[in-house]
Amino acid sequence: SKYAPRLIRIKIDVEKIGAVIGPGGKIIRRLQEETDTNIEVEDDGTVTVSAVGEGKAEKAVEMIEALTAEVEMGKIYEGRVVSIRDFGAFIEILPGKDGLCHVSEWDTSYIKDMSTVARVGDEVTVKVINIDDTGRVKLSRKAAMKPARK
Repeated sequence: SKYAPRLIRIKIDVEKIGAVIGPGGKIIRRLQEETDTNIEVEDDGTVTVSAVGEGKAEKAVEMIEALTAEVEMGKIYEGRVVSIRDFGAFIEILPGKDGLCHVSEWDTSYIKDMSTVARVGDEVTVKVINIDDTGRVKLSRKAAMKPARK
């Protein structure tokens, strides 16, 4: 029944518990309000989501997985431009995780001024081309546009 209580249990990395709970419980409260669910996080990384109604618990689990996801090398993401600099654009590819798309990686042609080709809030498709030792993510819009070879 669509009115039956749902109980979904997932496991997250213990180091990601803080990302789900947030400062003072702010993020977990927002998740519970937006999805009309109850979320419990245990010290071992077990997350229990309970809800009454179709799709609510599943939506909360999707949001938790997005918060705890790791950026993958070579993967293509749909992102949103969060800031523009002379040297490129910072693009959020996962909640709270962004990377730099250098002006040279934006297009195959030369770009003199980054602000002429991108605006804050633009949705763009980018590919992760490097993750350095400090965790900084380098993105390429140009590489994401290339058709996959067969």
